[in-house]
Amino acid sequence: MKSAAALLLFALAAQADNYPRQPGIDAQHYILRVTLSDDTDEIQGETTVELRFVQPNVTAFALDLTSVRNGKGMTVTGVTGPDGAALVYTHENDRLSIRLPAPPAVGERRSYTVKYRGVPGNGLKILKNKFGERCFFSVNWPVMARQWLPMIDHPYDKATSEFVVTAPAQYQVVANGLLQEITDLPGGLRRTHWKQDEPIASWLNNIGVARFASRYFGTAQGIPLQTWVFPQDRENGIVALETPMRQAIEFYSDFVGPYPYDKLAGVQAAGMGGGMEHASAIFYGERSIQNRPASSLVWHEVAHQWFGDAVTESDWDDAWLSEGFATYFQQLSTEHYLGRDAFVAELKNARNNIFTLEQRKPVAVVHDNLPEMTGGAAPVRLVYVKGGWFLHMLRGQVGTETFWKAIREYYRRYRDSNATSEDLRQVFEQASGQKLDWFFRQWLHTGTSPTVEFKWSYDAGAKKVHLTLTQTQGGEAFRLPIEVAIGAQRAKFEMTQPAQTFELPADTAPQSVTLDPDVWLLMRQ
Repeated sequence: MKSAAALLLFALAAQADNYPRQPGIDAQHYILRVTLSDDTDEIQGETTVELRFVQPNVTAFALDLTSVRNGKGMTVTGVTGPDGAALVYTHENDRLSIRLPAPPAVGERRSYTVKYRGVPGNGLKILKNKFGERCFFSVNWPVMARQWLPMIDHPYDKATSEFVVTAPAQYQVVANGLLQEITDLPGGLRRTHWKQDEPIASWLNNIGVARFASRYFGTAQGIPLQTWVFPQDRENGIVALETPMRQAIEFYSDFVGPYPYDKLAGVQAAGMGGGMEHASAIFYGERSIQNRPASSLVWHEVAHQWFGDAVTESDWDDAWLSEGFATYFQQLSTEHYLGRDAFVAELKNARNNIFTLEQRKPVAVVHDNLPEMTGGAAPVRLVYVKGGWFLHMLRGQVGTETFWKAIREYYRRYRDSNATSEDLRQVFEQASGQKLDWFFRQWLHTGTSPTVEFKWSYDAGAKKVHLTLTQTQGGEAFRLPIEVAIGAQRAKFEMTQPAQTFELPADTAPQSVTLDPDVWLLMRQ
């Protein structure tokens, strides 16, 4: 049994996100002006950031912006303060540090403007789509916004934002939030202005610039629905996206809480696979738009609008609060729309995937995720599938009714802000009346899953089944609430030791004994 102090040290050691936070400032709003061209891949940028000063004696602040290397990166051409006066700055090692002439007062808000230019090395992809047409798509996850936008490029500091994009008039532009303006300009250019009124993390800001067929197909729960796909894929876009988008909005709004943004757009995007959960304008890899519903993908990405976008992890170590939630809520959508059997099949497939990943590299769900996220290493998949399985087991631990009660409260309490695993634990403890520190510790901070071997025999004289269970994974024994099916009967008990024997009443010898018949536990048998 570990002491409370030892457990605290263990939890702290697992936290490895060392992004240099700036406690003296709080970003409030970004105006992101970008000019694109067909003649060059160089972009012209001008970003205005509004900051609120929350501590005294702040003499400087910093934004993330990639420096020039091998011909790619951003060159800053000037920084000005609220009065338009030039400010002293340094731009090196992907960090733009801006010196203030005098410390602002606590609570004061001030705006600063950065002018820059360059060829993005990543973040904003300039390429041809599968039909050979030039286009521009941003993919900022997890820390690629800095490749082309000067921002606090970390989820802890969320802000509202707006994009003002000037591009050749042949293109349409889609971005976060609501459309404010489209104006044709001299020289065959067009200015498009979108505005996002809810605070979001840096990676969720996005633009798509291409020839689109944009379709508005009504509302769900009062939220306008849109698809933006390449004209050649217009019919496929209708089939692939529109029904699952509507289903997701209706299911999550009913069971979790109101949809958090002003629209939901599904956007076909080049230069990526799968999907990316940009707030209110989700990108789907161009080859996922086919003549069949992309239900699982859409359900996953729309779930992010609630978890990851509206409720955002405070740091990357807790990335499962985004990806684990989206994974399980996609599975819950399967249960809701396709039935229990399809749901259980997905759970079993995910469980096998977890066991395979743990054999390759046993890592805890809460750990230093960022190197794997940026490098594409396989263990980060555990954040998705094991994070999702954690939520399933949590539902089994507290009961389905309490699970949904806690989920609704978690969303209500942390919407438009940040949360941690500890915040989630406290919500579930309050909703269930249970102490769950052991549950969170063993499933989120342990790199392996339990393996249980079992034997059973029937004592006809005593009319009992003797069941012997042994945990063989090594290390500290897991605490396992296990259900067992003895023929048609069910019983539940808790295993807390490496090996235990249980006696269960049975009038006749059972034909079979099955552990975890309803698939609630992440364990090898």
